[in-house]
Amino acid sequence: MPRKFLKRIMPDHVTMREHKHMRRFGERIMAPELWHLNRRSVSAAVAIGVFFAFIPMPGQMLVAGLLAIWLRVNLPIAVMCVWITNPLTMAPIYFFTYKVGATLLDVPLRTHEFAFSLEWLWQEIGFVWQPFLLGSVVCGAFAAVAGVIIVRLIWRLVVINSWLKRYRRQKARQDNDNNQP
Repeated sequence: MPRKFLKRIMPDHVTMREHKHMRRFGERIMAPELWHLNRRSVSAAVAIGVFFAFIPMPGQMLVAGLLAIWLRVNLPIAVMCVWITNPLTMAPIYFFTYKVGATLLDVPLRTHEFAFSLEWLWQEIGFVWQPFLLGSVVCGAFAAVAGVIIVRLIWRLVVINSWLKRYRRQKARQDNDNNQP
């Protein structure tokens, strides 16, 4: 079951409750729904985390965590999914979102030489911020919906597979019992 795999990779809620940095948040952050592993909670957490991974803003993990607390979905998974955009993947993802936004707004792509100056940065941001932001929201929403569908599909397939394995074991056990003299 996906729950078993996720329990292995996620921190234990008792350990988190006793952690010195987590204690300052009080008991509200230790609510069982924030640590529960079920299909609804995990898929909603993935949607939150993936959406905010595409939004270019400081404090993505904090915003995803606050929304996970407010919606009562799995907190660690929502925060971990934000790391889809990390220092290695950020540039290609954000360039792709800019291209999507530019296509949607029917704006030509700006591909100018890079100049390492604050003046160049402010000038370029003035031209690209609208397609970049639109592309980020559109790609984030699309990725969030895709994440929900993929998590629910995988969860369902794993559950069906475990049911079939259990059924086959029970069937084999019954056949063995019936064949013994």
